[in-house]
Amino acid sequence: MSLNDYLHHKRHAVLGRQQRIAEGRAEAASLHAHVTAEGRSGIRRLRIREHQAISDSPYDFAGFNLGPSSPELQLGVLGTCVTHIFEIQAALLQVPLDSVEVDVRGTIDPRGGHPGHESTPIWPHDIRYEVRVASSASDAQLEELFAAVEKNCPILNLLRNPQHIVGTLVRATPAAPAKAAAAEPRQALAA
Repeated sequence: MSLNDYLHHKRHAVLGRQQRIAEGRAEAASLHAHVTAEGRSGIRRLRIREHQAISDSPYDFAGFNLGPSSPELQLGVLGTCVTHIFEIQAALLQVPLDSVEVDVRGTIDPRGGHPGHESTPIWPHDIRYEVRVASSASDAQLEELFAAVEKNCPILNLLRNPQHIVGTLVRATPAAPAKAAAAEPRQALAA
């Protein structure tokens, strides 16, 4: 199946979703991600629905380099979202695409906020992305497609627009030490 075959399938799904919206049958979706820090390695295990990803630090930051760092994941999330919205908008606008590749780059500076670098951002910055498409579409069609992607990409617009994020801290009960837990009798599993 080619990308254009997939876009035909995607068009039906997108039009179906638009119809559900128009009919008042679509609702906001709650999103949920859960992250735990793993003992001994400090890796961050990200769980979303039935999926898992691992985030880790490079060796020079006490990591084991078992996965991308959080700033790298953020750039990757931007890239996957831009790619997906290219698929959606190409399907809607019926713009043929033989291939789509998105390359995202940015800068993070560990000196940010430290003496002499007070004005250096502590967050990923200078973010830019390049989309490479192979298509038989005209330049005008591709420009229209690109404008639609820029307007409709949720993660691109999340990063471009100020957000209000609420954080809370909850004190959890410490886990039992490993030695004490190992000394406790184990219940036999039912066969």
